Amino acid sequence: MEAERLIAVGRHALAQSRDALDIVAEAWQAQALAQAVGSHLALGGPQELRGEARGLSEIGGARGPLDHPALRTGGLRAAQLTGVGDARIALTALSALLGEVGIALVGVACATDEEGLYWQCIEAIDAADESNDRVRGMLRRLAVRERGRSPGAAWGRADPADSTAGPS
Repeated sequence: MEAERLIAVGRHALAQSRDALDIVAEAWQAQALAQAVGSHLALGGPQELRGEARGLSEIGGARGPLDHPALRTGGLRAAQLTGVGDARIALTALSALLGEVGIALVGVACATDEEGLYWQCIEAIDAADESNDRVRGMLRRLAVRERGRSPGAAWGRADPADSTAGPS
């Protein structure tokens, strides 16, 4: 399944979550999806994104969402990721999802009296925040790349101001 669709599914699932443990599970689902998108972009995305994407794929390390008990029953949605169509669109949607995850987790952390759940939320907030920093960094790189293109370059035409451009 394409990244954009999985992100939309994740946003919907998070919005439907009412129980604190469901929200935490959706947060880790989102984190796993961010890692998977990072892996895809690190392997085959635009060259200028590959370093940052590799960093995104590694956030959480071995202790990250992949071994979170809340995910064992339903499995990871991220395992269904088949590709990232338009990197900019996927990263923009992923950033929105990670922002929504952070807000939901703050609500859970503030409302709980359970110390263990509180610290799970803090860990998940940190992971979502770090992932979103990477995603926003990749979006900035894409914006720089887009600004660097001439209007004609998007249509396969040479920039007339480029004296090194040969005949089309």
